[in-house]
Amino acid sequence: MPGSVPNMPGVKADAHMAMAFRQEVANLLNRHQTSFPGAQPVSFAAKHLLELQRQDYYVCEKSDGIRCLLYMTGDSSVHPPQEIVYLIDRKNDYYWAQGVHFPVSSERPLEFHTGTLVDGELVNDSMPDGSIQLNYLVFDCLVLDGSSLMHRTLDKRLAYFREKVYSPYKALYAQYPEEVQYLPFTVKFKKMEFGYASEMMFRDILPNLPHGNDGLIFTCRNSPYQPGTDPHILKWKPAEENSLDFRLFFGWGMIEPDIEDVRDGITEAYPDYYSKPTFHLFVHRSAGNDELYASMTVDDDEWEYMKSLNKPLDERIVECYLDRRGQWRFLRFRDDKLEANHVSMIESVMESIRDGVTEQDLITCSRKIREEWKKREANEKAEAARKGMNGHAAPAGGQREVSMKRKLENGDDEAENAKRHHSAHHQESSQQ
Repeated sequence: MPGSVPNMPGVKADAHMAMAFRQEVANLLNRHQTSFPGAQPVSFAAKHLLELQRQDYYVCEKSDGIRCLLYMTGDSSVHPPQEIVYLIDRKNDYYWAQGVHFPVSSERPLEFHTGTLVDGELVNDSMPDGSIQLNYLVFDCLVLDGSSLMHRTLDKRLAYFREKVYSPYKALYAQYPEEVQYLPFTVKFKKMEFGYASEMMFRDILPNLPHGNDGLIFTCRNSPYQPGTDPHILKWKPAEENSLDFRLFFGWGMIEPDIEDVRDGITEAYPDYYSKPTFHLFVHRSAGNDELYASMTVDDDEWEYMKSLNKPLDERIVECYLDRRGQWRFLRFRDDKLEANHVSMIESVMESIRDGVTEQDLITCSRKIREEWKKREANEKAEAARKGMNGHAAPAGGQREVSMKRKLENGDDEAENAKRHHSAHHQESSQQ
């Protein structure tokens, strides 16, 4: 049974410290805004089947966890300088992850990275012995030791992180395995496949995950990292599992004062807080501006459950899905989010629901996606040969694909990975 959604680990920074860190991260990214800098996907629509054919995309599973950035910095005001690692959630709150160490290299194990920002997700993995392990799955790297990687391709961004950060980190804890138990979480790579591997994802990957999953994420290889909504990151879910986040407002029925009320001095209608309210769903338009979008249908037993939480309900962010009758229904509260979905996101998800791209649609399209990928690969090879590669021989066919896969591979030995994929390529070629 996959692990449930984890709680945020670490010590939350106070408002003053969080504000300072937000500005620090904004400066690191050369941004004028101090809002959450993570990229956000758009919902998968029918038009994106063609997009997957036009450009190189990687695909990975969409984990049911906590999306957060990982920020590595340091305090140079003390001697020796102190390593500081923070997790940044979608509310743009900062949580100090105590005890995590990312050495610069195996040769310099006491030195640590600063000015480094990584993107990933916290998941609770169910282990074979029945225990739950909190893991941070890395799927992108924005800045490394003060140098921006945002303009580089996805595979290169991850290759830099693996070589400079992950490999020394993994070597350190392989040398001192007894220290792993004291870590608030362990760092791993999120496994990515080529964009035409949908069938394998559905058949082999998703059923065997140790944590919850609710779809696929397709990420364009060539696009730079883009904070905010990125049209080149595609979120696929089955149509019936698409959901949206709204801000919930209660609309209470009014009670007209009776004779006893009037006798007590109550002469105007007042809210009936003992009844079940109307559940208004608001979307985010701009800063401080939410607008009414729809109403949520809530059964009596759902209302009793909400009241049993003994928490404020009005104005919370609530995740809803659209049922077969076209009614918005309660799924869960999203206290990890500060705002409702933007109106543009609402439109994107509704398009996805209307189009209803299915698992079989993705599998059927995979062959064409692969064909177009191979055509681009052949064209690049021909172009390299035409230019003479600056006097050097052009690479063998398929080397581009193998090279990209090596950069994304999460194995320990690059040489072994290269041999394995090179061998797989030759077997594939002999079968064609």
